[in-house]
This record gives sequence, C-alpha cells and structure tokens, in this order.
Amino acid sequence: MTPVPVVEAKGTHQDIGIAIGRAVPDRIAGMVRNYQLLFEQAPHLKLTWEQAARQTRQYLPFIEAAVPQYLSELQGLAEGSGVAFDDLLICNCFEELTSDLLFEKCTVVAFAPEHTQEQHTLLGHTEDWLPIDREWQYVVRVQPDDEVPFIAAVYGGLLANVGLNGAGLAQCINSMYPTDARLGLPRVFVGRHVLTALRMSEAIERALHPRRAAGYNHLLADENGELYNLETTARQFDLLYGRKGYLAHANNYLSPRLRDLEDQPDQLIGSHVRANRAEHLARQFVRRGAVTRADVQRILSDHVNHPYSICSHVEDVPLLEQSVTISAYLLEVQTRTLWYCYGNPCQGEFVPIPLEA
Repeated sequence: MTPVPVVEAKGTHQDIGIAIGRAVPDRIAGMVRNYQLLFEQAPHLKLTWEQAARQTRQYLPFIEAAVPQYLSELQGLAEGSGVAFDDLLICNCFEELTSDLLFEKCTVVAFAPEHTQEQHTLLGHTEDWLPIDREWQYVVRVQPDDEVPFIAAVYGGLLANVGLNGAGLAQCINSMYPTDARLGLPRVFVGRHVLTALRMSEAIERALHPRRAAGYNHLLADENGELYNLETTARQFDLLYGRKGYLAHANNYLSPRLRDLEDQPDQLIGSHVRANRAEHLARQFVRRGAVTRADVQRILSDHVNHPYSICSHVEDVPLLEQSVTISAYLLEVQTRTLWYCYGNPCQGEFVPIPLEA
C-alpha cells in the first residue's frame, strides 16, 4: 500500500498545477498554515508574513524571465487548491527568505551500475526538514505537454525537485549555505527545471542558470551510470564526478574551491559527520560487492551520531532547530521507480512507485 497519495497530472503547466492543487488542497493549505505559524513563533526570522510576501515578489521578474512555465505551474497550483498565490510563492522561496539561518538537512548517496546487484543506478535520499511538514507529503506522476514525464516526491505547495524522469535522469538535492546569495532565480525553480532535463549536460547547464539566487548541491545520476555532485553558490560552482562509482553528500561544501563561500561553517559540523558516515558506509558496501536496495536503505537508516544522524530524530529543541527525516527515497533509474518511505526509514517500509502507472 502506498503510504502517501500519488497524484497524476498532465497537460500544460497550468493544467498540471490545477490537477495537483485539486487533488491535495488540504496538504497545500496545511503547509501554508504551519509556515504562517512558524513566522509568528520565530521572531528571529525578523519578517511578518506580509513582509515575506513583499520580499518574494522581488523574485518574480527572474522567474518570469527564466522559467515562466513553472510560474504558470505555481499559479495553477494556487487555482486548483484555493490557496493564495502569494502564500505559495513564500513557501517556494522559503530558503531565500531564511538565508541567514541554517537548516542543516538531507543526506544523499548514489551507486553506479557496476557496483549494484542488478546493474542499476541507485540513489538514496533522506528528506530532513521541519517535522511540521511531515503530514503534507505526496508523490506526483507528471506528463507535461512540452517536457519528459517524471515522478517526484513533494510536500505542501512546493514545486517538484527530487525524483527521476523518463529520459533516465535522476536528481536529489542538498540545501547549501553560500555567502553570495542574492536576488535571482529561487533554488526550488532551478531544481524543478533540472528535473526534466533530457541528458546530463543539459541538467548541469540548467542548474547553472547565470542569475540563480543561491545554490543547491545537485546529486545527478543517469541510466548510463554517470554520477555527479554539482555544488553551486549564486555565482560559483564545482563538478565532483563519481570516479569510484559512488557518491555521498550532505549540506557542506566538499569542493576546496567553494569552502571559502560557505556561511557559518562552524555550524555545519553535523553535516560533515553525516556526509563522512554516508561515504564510509557506501565504501564498505562497494568493497563487499553487489550493492542492493536493502544496503541503500541501511545507509539511510543509520543512527551513528544519533539524534543528529543520517536518519534524523531531532525534535526536542526550538522549532527552527528541529530536523527530522520526514521521508526517505530510493531512486532506481533503469526501472524508472521511486521507492518511497514515509517518516524515518528506520521505522518505515520502502514502497515502489513506478513512473508508469
């Protein structure tokens, strides 16, 4: 049994947004209510909801110039769900609004076919975020008129980012904290554009939009076994190739070229521990040979350095310091399958959801 709703959407980007909005309006509205409450309860954000709306409108010209199709998608989401567009724009610019705060989140790992039991490219991702978003999750299976079809894990009113597409390309992302953040194309919109790239070079080019507001780490993989961590800031980037046939990443920059652009590196010790632990486990499984889906799930369920572990359980702290694994995903590229686990992977079951119903 699928642990969350699977939403089917196709057509124009406006149609897609409307279909998703109509399918899960309560999950979209629930995120907005929680974020409004968060703004009220976290005065160190130094923003009211109305002020946040005014700030996010400054990003609209960059969205309209670069990816107007996803602006239409978000407008459709507002129409279909009955949630105000401005409220959804705040949710999709949340990291831009809180760029001076650290939300150390997410661990990813990937294996090329030569190391896996079934010769499939495998990616693992823990979605570590605020626990208030746990109940708003769902999966979208989308067939745009003008793009390759894709399947992605989503929550609330966010555009899709983490998933895989019909061309055999997959993306996981890690939040990063560069000091050169600026007004520009918000990270979520960049990630949405990358998700439907037809080939690796196109995915990299899309992630490097010259007017991006800041940067993610994009873990990119394809059915040919190509693996990249693409680390980005607003103005700089580095490509870290998976020469050993596996990769791991968390929320700190690995590239020596980018470390001087990392904001508050002393606050990212936990990220270093998670990234190193994930790489250590990946190396162990590769040396043993024939990495399986169960092995990737074990990495995502790891509790070394608990509660600040790969499988995160940090709830008994102030709201903006909370970080829990609200879900975990395993992306199997050759079979175009997203294996979805609701909640902490140490407690849940990974359920296969194929791109083709």
